[in-house]
Amino acid sequence: MQYDSKESLEGSASDLQAYAVLLRALNGEFNRIAHAFAQAHDLHATDVHALAAILDASANDGEPMTPSRLRERLNLTSGAVTACLDRLERAGHISRSRDSADRRVVHLHYNPPARTLARRYFSPLARSTEAAMAHFDPEQLTTIAEFLRLLNRELSQER
Repeated sequence: MQYDSKESLEGSASDLQAYAVLLRALNGEFNRIAHAFAQAHDLHATDVHALAAILDASANDGEPMTPSRLRERLNLTSGAVTACLDRLERAGHISRSRDSADRRVVHLHYNPPARTLARRYFSPLARSTEAAMAHFDPEQLTTIAEFLRLLNRELSQER
């Protein structure tokens, strides 16, 4: 099902069901792309989610992801996180380093060659995002970004 016109939400701007349908469609497209990346690079779907979380952590707060934060973020057991990180490290996607102040803390880093690979693979997603953003003025984009931030915050509080 495609949603490429305003009609799917017009007249129902406050209709929760309409938003749910649109969000599920968006999530489905993201998952399709992530699964294709995973298959193309012999990864598990969880590995792709872990890579995104590692990338997002350093982009959002400047702090590298740690295995314990990743476990919480992905709702996995310690053993599952270890297995995931081992696969990602063997494949060259990430590296682990010890914190200089507290050697017990391990930081996870998305390796530059893997980042380049992902950027190349996901460039159609970036182009699609830019094309969609071009339909809105800066004020509207600010509102959209704020909605997404608040929705993510609300969803994370449900965890």
